[in-house]
Amino acid sequence: MTIVDARVAVWTSASGVPLRLIWDGRRYTVSDQPTRLDAELDYAMLTHLPPMPVGWRFQATNSETHDTRVFDVRLVDAARHLWRLVQVYS
Repeated sequence: MTIVDARVAVWTSASGVPLRLIWDGRRYTVSDQPTRLDAELDYAMLTHLPPMPVGWRFQATNSETHDTRVFDVRLVDAARHLWRLVQVYS
């Protein structure tokens, strides 16, 4: 597990479920069923960030390198569609 505090671009379905993201200059496509993280889940202890209300954990794969990882992302600002990457699992 790698604790990350980085802004990422996340594309979602009409219902808000992640479909793909751009991280570290690479595009990852969700390759398994995303799991909604508990709204009460507090990453503050791990990342020194305040808790964020909407979060997802999902496996995603880069089609060029075939690199597959699990990502934890949080929606920071729904109006501006801003997301933060909180953790990455190799």
